Amino acid sequence: MSAPGITVGILAGGRATRLGGADKAWLGRDAQPQVLRLARRFAAHPVLVSANRELPRHAAHGLTAVVDRIANAGPLAGVDALLAACASPWLLTVPVDVLRLPDDLLPRLRAGSGHGAFAIDADGPQPLCALWPVDPARAAVESAVHSGDRAVHAVQSRLGMVGVAWSDLLFGNLNTPADLAAAGIHLPPPD
Repeated sequence: MSAPGITVGILAGGRATRLGGADKAWLGRDAQPQVLRLARRFAAHPVLVSANRELPRHAAHGLTAVVDRIANAGPLAGVDALLAACASPWLLTVPVDVLRLPDDLLPRLRAGSGHGAFAIDADGPQPLCALWPVDPARAAVESAVHSGDRAVHAVQSRLGMVGVAWSDLLFGNLNTPADLAAAGIHLPPPD
């Protein structure tokens, strides 16, 4: 489903320390890298990828990658980079390591609030699955960076973003070797 004025931002700039530094963007699931799976899912929209490595690889697949502008800020650095590059009034962020997203993610987040919204799954808040109002979010992120409070949920609270619940669905993620094994993904051997 296409919605005007929305850019999709895939958060793929993490260090994946629990996975030995493996680049989650290029982990294959059903013979398709995570980042390409998400980019194709949201192909009706402009797509940006927050990435801090493998930039030529992203470009080779037609993906526009943006690098963090803030050091050591965790996921907020990726959100900041995506907001800075976003040319539309709304930015939908999704983490590259998400296992499943509801088909109605975007329409339900859009209906959530004029101030933006984030998902809540069966496990609780998923602040990186969120629809951000770009201009106010840029200012809120800048304020958070200067204040030192770099928690994504704190920025969302300051913006008045609301939670939208999918109580019957667990989005899941790929954070540990056990998560990968459960999803049928095998880490490539170290170089």
